Amino acid sequence: MAEPIRVVVTGAAGQIAYSLLYSIAKGDVFGKDQPIILILLDIPPMLPVLDGVVMELQDCALPLLMEVIPTDKVEVGFKDIDAAILVGSMPRKEGMERKDLLKANVAIFKTQGSALDKYAKKSVKVLVVGNPANTNCLVASKSAPSIPKENFSCLTRLDHNRACSQVAMRCSVSSSHVKNVIIWGNHSSTQYPDVHHAKVNVAGGEKSAYEAVKNDAWLRGDFISTVQQRGAAVIKARKLSSAMSAAKAICDHMRDIWFGTKEGEFTSMGVYAAGNSYGIPEDLIYSFPVQIKNKSWKIVDGLDINDFSRAKMEATAAELVEERDTALDFLSK
Repeated sequence: MAEPIRVVVTGAAGQIAYSLLYSIAKGDVFGKDQPIILILLDIPPMLPVLDGVVMELQDCALPLLMEVIPTDKVEVGFKDIDAAILVGSMPRKEGMERKDLLKANVAIFKTQGSALDKYAKKSVKVLVVGNPANTNCLVASKSAPSIPKENFSCLTRLDHNRACSQVAMRCSVSSSHVKNVIIWGNHSSTQYPDVHHAKVNVAGGEKSAYEAVKNDAWLRGDFISTVQQRGAAVIKARKLSSAMSAAKAICDHMRDIWFGTKEGEFTSMGVYAAGNSYGIPEDLIYSFPVQIKNKSWKIVDGLDINDFSRAKMEATAAELVEERDTALDFLSK
């Protein structure tokens, strides 16, 4: 049997983690022959709840799960880890200004970034899920200077999957028949779901998404706003934020990092923008189309960008620049 890998999930007593941990522990993410040591990190008041989660994981009797370690200490949580899934963050409370939310999260992700820097393997792959995910990811990366910036990414796969599913439903095909949709920018309502390069397999033949959908007004209007606002729509309906779909997207994202993307296909993830060919400011974590091989991602270059897309890509970049500047101001204090 292979050596076990150490995986930490933060916010481990929360509802996303509750949907996520079973999938990781049974081998859906890191492989069906990869033993796992799962470290569950949360804040001290959540430790009793965490004990219940540990009991349930034990009761699943999963052959790949070697050990479960609940903790509220970063030095335990991040010790020698191979993968970190940072789900825990300060949620936005009613009446809270966005900058107050940023300030609270800068403190959390500065602490976690510093702990990764000090305790984790330098090869660790870090996925930031807690919102505002792009900026939290940038703060964590800047707080962990000894870990390559390329090892940090943030989750826009949920938005990507939402976009895929919307197109698939519109064309009455399986979502597996839709490929190469793109989420550009911030994991917020300014994100730009782009299907100009997407392909749909309809009746055995591959068509562009615009050809397959045959409704340009929908693709340029309601489709975009539906994907942008989907998280809010789920909260309105369930009175809770997306958990099952977020957990599935986390699994998809990490599995693609571990095993790569299919030949000729790309996915969306928030990555460090340095060296991109699309004119996006460099010192940002921005969602791009990426291809992954040997656990390394590469931004897909050379896609044609029309004026409609360019405006939307720049609008979401502007929001990220503003977020970054506010966060870095807090970080320097």
